[in-house]
Amino acid sequence: MDPLEALLAQIQGLSSNSSDLNRLDTVLKQADYSLRSESTRLAAILSQLDPSIHSLGYLYILEASMTGSVTKTQAETAVPIVTRFIGACSTEQIRLAPDKFVSVCKRLKDQVMLLEAPIRGVAPLFTALRKLQVSAEHLTPLHSDFLLLCLLAKCYKTGLSILDDDVFEVDQPLDLFLYCYYGGMICIGQKRFQKALELLHNVVTAPMSTVNAVAVEAYKKYILVSLIRSGQFSTNLPKYTSSVAQRNLKNFCQPYIELADSYGTGKIAELEAYVKTNAEKFELDNNLGLVKQVVSSMYKRNIQRLTQTYLTLSLQDIANIVQLNSPKEAEMHVLQMIQDGEIYATINQKDGMVRFLEDPEQYKTCEMIEHIDSSIQRIMALSRKLSSTDEQISCDPLYLSKAGRERQRYDFDDFDVPQKFNI
Repeated sequence: MDPLEALLAQIQGLSSNSSDLNRLDTVLKQADYSLRSESTRLAAILSQLDPSIHSLGYLYILEASMTGSVTKTQAETAVPIVTRFIGACSTEQIRLAPDKFVSVCKRLKDQVMLLEAPIRGVAPLFTALRKLQVSAEHLTPLHSDFLLLCLLAKCYKTGLSILDDDVFEVDQPLDLFLYCYYGGMICIGQKRFQKALELLHNVVTAPMSTVNAVAVEAYKKYILVSLIRSGQFSTNLPKYTSSVAQRNLKNFCQPYIELADSYGTGKIAELEAYVKTNAEKFELDNNLGLVKQVVSSMYKRNIQRLTQTYLTLSLQDIANIVQLNSPKEAEMHVLQMIQDGEIYATINQKDGMVRFLEDPEQYKTCEMIEHIDSSIQRIMALSRKLSSTDEQISCDPLYLSKAGRERQRYDFDDFDVPQKFNI
């Protein structure tokens, strides 16, 4: 009997229950190499399988059929097949071969990018990562690919749907770096600068033994988003940041640090001159648009400073102080800031006067109480998770052996440490 026909019969006969599936997984692992040598015949085998019933066998054969480089024509044929499989496959079965499933999904990503149609991969990869996830706290290798396709397809809101999950389990460090970097870019696209700052901060401060390209690019954006969000930036990173990052990141981002120094002077003309001089560098990094937002934010920052000094001010005075071209331009900035909740003010259209107001929030509305309560509940859940994680680490044999070795190396009982110094 033909080996492929025999394998097909086993797939069809061993896809009904857990014990049979474990046997089938063993059979498929043994046949994996021979499947790749029969890649031209695999399409006919796939047509005889139901992806919802024979998910494990279908996965192995599909993965073997996608080896090697593909043309646009081949990709056009393969993308619908993979998309249907991801939608129909059994979660229980594909989790028996997660590496194969990840490989198929990554090739789908490559093929939709080859076709210059990233949007075709967004929905399938979202379905795939949810099926692969053991829990919402699990970061899969597919998260970063999904976010990349969302960026390329400009589906920012779709990408945001996974960024609110609290991640505690990571398979590979690179998955975390890319997830936070792409996630930060999506938040920038949606003007959610606080969330973008958190994600980029995670990349910059994550443990690393050597500086990597993702961390360098994240640090550049971290500087720019810090200026947009808070109007300031400090090169001092938290103590838990790796020494490698603390020593070296600044060296790769000098133009951005100089931009932050120029921003700190509060002089818009100097800032614009610096941006113009270094526009080519920022353009090369694909950060020129974000740099322009930094310049725009200085106008807003200077207007915000006026609210701390004046109760009323004319639009002409605002334009003069903030160095805008006209009262009309000042009015547009003030209106936008009122709309975004960055200042509280009213504009009298008759005399062109702006009246600055106090924050009207009394912190006693139902919505505010619900917001505060949900924040407290989230912090309590995080506290419980940290306690649980701390307990698990404290009982981990690898940690205990490492801690034991360190304690022996630095046992202060071996040193004569004086309790008091006499002068």
